[in-house]
Amino acid sequence: MDKKTLAAIAAAILISASFTPEASACTGITLHSADSCTVFARTIEWGGSSLNSGYVLVPRGHVQQSMLPGGKPGGMTFTAKYGYVGLTVEQKEFVTEGLNEAGLSAGLFYFPGYGSYAEYDPADDARTIADFQLVSWLLSSFATVDEVRNAIDGVTIVGIDPRSSTVHWRVGDKAGNEIVIEIVDGKAGIHDNTVGVLTNSPGFEWQATNLNNYVNLRPGTSPQGRMGDVATSSFGAGSAFLGLPGDVTPPSRFVRAAFYKATAPQRPTAWETVKEAFHILNNFDIPIGAEHADGSIPDDLPSATQWTTCTDVVGGKIYYRTAWNSTIRCLDISRVNFSKAAYTYAPLDKEQEEQMVRVKL
Repeated sequence: MDKKTLAAIAAAILISASFTPEASACTGITLHSADSCTVFARTIEWGGSSLNSGYVLVPRGHVQQSMLPGGKPGGMTFTAKYGYVGLTVEQKEFVTEGLNEAGLSAGLFYFPGYGSYAEYDPADDARTIADFQLVSWLLSSFATVDEVRNAIDGVTIVGIDPRSSTVHWRVGDKAGNEIVIEIVDGKAGIHDNTVGVLTNSPGFEWQATNLNNYVNLRPGTSPQGRMGDVATSSFGAGSAFLGLPGDVTPPSRFVRAAFYKATAPQRPTAWETVKEAFHILNNFDIPIGAEHADGSIPDDLPSATQWTTCTDVVGGKIYYRTAWNSTIRCLDISRVNFSKAAYTYAPLDKEQEEQMVRVKL
């Protein structure tokens, strides 16, 4: 990697360092189809400006080197054993969500205020990797969750800039296994994600325990009841889940996502499950302005939710839509020959505007 490229990455790091916890709100869910396919779906939010999102196609044999704190070269070098496609933010090296040819899915979610990476040690450069490049290493190197679980302690994960938020990661495989990786006090903690949901802070175990505060939630409508001598009845459908939190804080989104996931019907095929996941994640689109104080709303963003993805790990497909174009598009990695393909980068939206189709009447 040449000095000019490293300087460009360092500039992007300064941009990412300005992200605030309030503006970085990712929501992830996992669904399983009746024909044994798994779909890992998620949103990514940033309400300050465009994330300049794109995708990369990385062939087998592609060599990458991690950044070090301060934008210096010399971190861990790794070569792609598996080809993959990843979605990027700000810089093509910063893969935030992706899928490899072996069916491993990985993505990062903001984790401000709770994660704490290891202190950078120059003597450890050969095994040091930046947090925003960990997804690339995972997708390059592993086929299963168990392989990731066994290897994660072999690297030292550091932040590139001390002003930037920490992150945590969701990793899943073709067999439907799923873990969450969180770095606390410099050590990687691995949690089996049996809930099939991930948002942001606090940590995953706290979020899962917090579901106990909503033990009363049920799908459907509550039956007629009484309050003393007064008969009570529902105003309409959905009264059995009165109390479901509707704000966009990470704990509330975790509870809401867990409820919608748990009550969703199981669909017969992967494609129908993908569509179900998009419908569920519609509930987590954040309108631009909702997280901003009066007078500070950006005027060039249609939504704080900049893109949503649904990944079919068995079929080898990443489906996505963006704030600028709600048409669902597909990155089909099952059609790629990763031994011959060239490294490719392209924007998610060639033109950042909605394509309108007029219906003939």
